Amino acid sequence: MRIARVIVDLSLDKGFDYNIPDSLTGKVHVGVQVKVPFGKSFRRGYVLNIIDHSEYPEALKDIHSICEHHTRIPEPLVRLGRWMSEYYCCSREQAVRTLLPRAVRSGKVKHRTLKHYSVADTAEAEKFIIENSGKKRAAGQILIIKALLSCKELSQEKLMGEAGVTASAVSGLMKKGLIAEEKRVVRRDAYADVEIIHSTTLEPTAEQAVVLKKIYTMLDNPDGKNTMLLYGVTNSGKTEVYLQSIARALETGKESIVLVPEIALTPQTVRRFRARFGDMVSVLHSRLTEGERFDEWSKVNDGLVKIVVGARSALFAPFRNLGLIIVDEEHESSYKQSESPRYHARDVAVMRGHIENAVVILGSATPSFESFNNALTGKYELGEMLQRVQDCVMPVMNVVDGRIGAVEPGKVTFFSKILVDAVFDRLSKGEQTIIFLNRRGYARQMMCEHCGFVAECPDCSVSYTYHRQRESLSCHLCGDVIKAFARCPECGAEDIRYSGIGTEKVEAAAMMIFKEARVVRMDSDSMRKTSSYEDVLNRFRRGDVDILIGTQMIAKGLHFPNVTLVGIINADQSLYIPDFRSCERTFQLLTQVAGRAGRGDVSGEVIVQTCNPFNETIMYAVQQDFRKFYEYDMEVRKVLSYPPVGHLIAVHFRGPELDAVSRFASEFMEKIRPCCHEGVIVTEPAPAPVERIKGKYRYMIIFRGSKLKNLRSALRELILHGPVPQNIEVYADVDAQSLM
Repeated sequence: MRIARVIVDLSLDKGFDYNIPDSLTGKVHVGVQVKVPFGKSFRRGYVLNIIDHSEYPEALKDIHSICEHHTRIPEPLVRLGRWMSEYYCCSREQAVRTLLPRAVRSGKVKHRTLKHYSVADTAEAEKFIIENSGKKRAAGQILIIKALLSCKELSQEKLMGEAGVTASAVSGLMKKGLIAEEKRVVRRDAYADVEIIHSTTLEPTAEQAVVLKKIYTMLDNPDGKNTMLLYGVTNSGKTEVYLQSIARALETGKESIVLVPEIALTPQTVRRFRARFGDMVSVLHSRLTEGERFDEWSKVNDGLVKIVVGARSALFAPFRNLGLIIVDEEHESSYKQSESPRYHARDVAVMRGHIENAVVILGSATPSFESFNNALTGKYELGEMLQRVQDCVMPVMNVVDGRIGAVEPGKVTFFSKILVDAVFDRLSKGEQTIIFLNRRGYARQMMCEHCGFVAECPDCSVSYTYHRQRESLSCHLCGDVIKAFARCPECGAEDIRYSGIGTEKVEAAAMMIFKEARVVRMDSDSMRKTSSYEDVLNRFRRGDVDILIGTQMIAKGLHFPNVTLVGIINADQSLYIPDFRSCERTFQLLTQVAGRAGRGDVSGEVIVQTCNPFNETIMYAVQQDFRKFYEYDMEVRKVLSYPPVGHLIAVHFRGPELDAVSRFASEFMEKIRPCCHEGVIVTEPAPAPVERIKGKYRYMIIFRGSKLKNLRSALRELILHGPVPQNIEVYADVDAQSLM
């Protein structure tokens, strides 16, 4: 008898063996969702393997039934989930949960159906009208038949409206066999109202043609290299390369996935891809309703679409003939999931491409060091586009020392006179400006000048951020919000000072200085609704906004030809974060936001305000020289074996009691120490840079080295199956993107 190894949703990291009964022979396959007896009840689970022998042949129970057909996971995705479980040190159940949207996994969400009616027998229907003409009781039914005879078929809603009758009249005609009912699936579409203007294929530039030739060769020869790093400066035409690559994949009958780093970028990307490929494009991301996600996933699963666009979760679209995966802005840290399984979508995309012989394109103007290193060492193909399209020149970048030259000393210290004059100049010409500051809120902290009291979150090791519009103090780590103090809660003094700046303060200053300008702020505080982001961008695109102020939300992926000026405030603030990637992130952010300027006929200018104008990272960003910056920062990483020279695993410990967390972290280290070979560099247990979040103390152990496979396996076993004290959480972050 054949046996199925089934995993149930209990986070036990264990498969259970079940007999496949004769009634289900040939129907149970890898990836199928089944209903199985488990204890005294029944549970849903997924078949991970079909095997011939079990360690417990006498105790095996039969599979009860197969669940709905639409919940089957393609076998290559099951293999991908198995790899994710091993590599990212998570349970197999967590990996499987990631492969399917909750709306599909639960089995509770169904297709929305709409009833349609038509005349079943025209001759009998006409006879009914003749025989019952003038009879009041049949008047409603006659109206229904006449409406259907003239329109051939109508939905239930339209039929009721046109005939002005009730459901009982319809059911009466159905019983007589005069009309027929058909239930049709009506798929929900979150982007149904988005206006699409069809676009045509553009003639590629010389650089685009070279890159496309390489991609076509990769698509035609799946046995060669399957991954390309597309290093193209901002506005070099990477999107057109994506579109033409997908068109080539479609010609060969292959399907494609396009990943964007943030959900906010999805509407713009969907518009571009639907303009070229129409209804062949589906959308998958976490902000869709459960019904919308179910319908979008089902369209992919049923083979109704060939292209999926979305954020991280779109990577697991259930295509059966995948040919191309595109990861746009591949350097973005948002591709790393913060909860288990803590996977990196870029790396999982490369693995899925390997499993399914699909080509993977990683695109960026500021590639991650890992991807660029892989390209330089020959692991990835390298495609370069170093010129902007349509003869657009790179923006001129000017550095302003933020310590001097404020427009109003003592009042507005964060707008230099150079920046103010440049904004006024753009306003006079009808051109647009973007002002960037990667910190939201009005002020960074509240402090009493009389006694020195600082308003801090009681559950986190950070101070509250002041939001003036709401007159509140909020913690950006745990979300706690309290009313702003009118006087010091410690000494009662009114000498309260708010220090530091955020986008809300920049907005207030801009509205004060540029009184006639139309100013809009875009950050997670102002973009409260799902539609807010798209609404603001549409206004900006139409020219209804003169100055757009925002955080990293506006730093990437946006194309506005009328933006000729970008002002960057406090350009160096992210340099001082205690993380080995801080320089890399600063360079990427400055380059990306600078790339929003000068994308049209008028050349662009970028004004970089910094208190550290001679910092190497700032200087390389201003020179727009990625290679030089890469060589500079790699010197430090080589000495310390940080990625991409070696791999990095951070093990985190959390708990409400500091002593218990510290003690368990030390005990854990002693258990894992025998698995640390000579090439492993260990940072012993220590408090995390932010020691307390949401009332839990945090400790970390960091492992670095070039070969960590055996250590990773030992960590997985100890974390998932070792003894862990009550109230303490332990997890591994493999290839951690942040050490905060």
